[in-house]
Amino acid sequence: MSHAPIRRRAALAGTAALLAAARAATPRGVHAQGTSTPETRRVTLGFIALTDAAPVIIAKEKGFFAKHGMPEVEVARQASWGATRDNLVLGGGRGGIDGAHLLTPMAYLIHTGRVVQNNQPVPMALLARLNTNGQAVSVAAKHAALGARLDAAPLRRALSPESKVAMTFRGGTHDLWVRYWLAAAGIDPDRDVSTIVVPPPQMVANMRVGTMDAFCVGEPWNAQLVSQRLGYTACVTGEIWRDHPEKCLALRADWVAQHPRAAEALTAAVIEAQRWCDDPANTAEMCEIIGRRAWLNVAPADILGRMRGEVDYGDGRREARAEITMKFWRDHASYPFRSHDLWFLVENIRWGVLPQDLDALPLIAQVNREDIWRAAAARAGVPNAETPQGTSRGRETFLDGKVFDPENPHAWLDAQPIKRLAAV
Repeated sequence: MSHAPIRRRAALAGTAALLAAARAATPRGVHAQGTSTPETRRVTLGFIALTDAAPVIIAKEKGFFAKHGMPEVEVARQASWGATRDNLVLGGGRGGIDGAHLLTPMAYLIHTGRVVQNNQPVPMALLARLNTNGQAVSVAAKHAALGARLDAAPLRRALSPESKVAMTFRGGTHDLWVRYWLAAAGIDPDRDVSTIVVPPPQMVANMRVGTMDAFCVGEPWNAQLVSQRLGYTACVTGEIWRDHPEKCLALRADWVAQHPRAAEALTAAVIEAQRWCDDPANTAEMCEIIGRRAWLNVAPADILGRMRGEVDYGDGRREARAEITMKFWRDHASYPFRSHDLWFLVENIRWGVLPQDLDALPLIAQVNREDIWRAAAARAGVPNAETPQGTSRGRETFLDGKVFDPENPHAWLDAQPIKRLAAV
């Protein structure tokens, strides 16, 4: 199938208003004002009940926000990613939220207006990655005998266009992982099954009623499915793409423009929390904290195993997968590589969420504020050796052996036999 190139052009997303708003919301020279004191002490951040919200929760609970001059940070639970989007559109000043623990592609989908009512862009700023790895694809117990694991092909015999495969948000990370897993086995996620949206905390309950065949979500919901004997883990997402990017810390770009030092302080606090979370000596305490009723409302025992890389797949396999467990800081997990944002955009072009003529590189330059991350890392006392030298992590290899080269995204699309490119 042919497609238009992802090319540099002067225009972006076809709206001059978006360009102007994003330019206004992209201040450089954050330190020019000669002080590091935040302009405000308060901000409202959203989170979803998932273990990868840990850095934001720990920054609040352990006083890292307060340490960096932001003692009035509110971390507010969101019911779904759709609710998170709606509250970001509202903004903190109108009863919504200023930023969030967010699916990385959502920052771009909101920024371009693709998932916003009336396609009205809300410029966004992506300040940090919150984690890598740590999600999973789960399959209903009724299909366990087929033996689908990293290779989804055995499921073909049981699936039909009416079969329900759930993810958490169209175009989000879980949507892209489950689509990749299916398509790599020759299963078309749009024609051979029905992909549906279910909020993360509702995945297990929906599987219990017997109407779903598989889902992709973060933890602790895959582990809970296993502990309740309702299904099994076919694969953890680090097996699909090792050390893949996942959630991010993103804020409305207008908030960042008005409070550049506060944005840096917030990011520094989250970076400190990420380093704390990644210390094995803190893992048990982290699981106890995030499991509390105010946060995930889940027994720490349902969180701890997979946080340590101990995976009970629920089909007889028990493996120590420390190398592909959730990472918050190790191996540059916190740094928002622009090459990873490019993959998310290209994959959303593949599935028709974004148009083929998307001008990806200028868009990434607007949304991805790795400059704030670097300033925040210095503020948090991160050694230079722990910060990446460039904005690309280079070539990435996937479960089917395909390689994404950020220098040649066209080749990635050309290599995919199953895709749904949208007309320009």
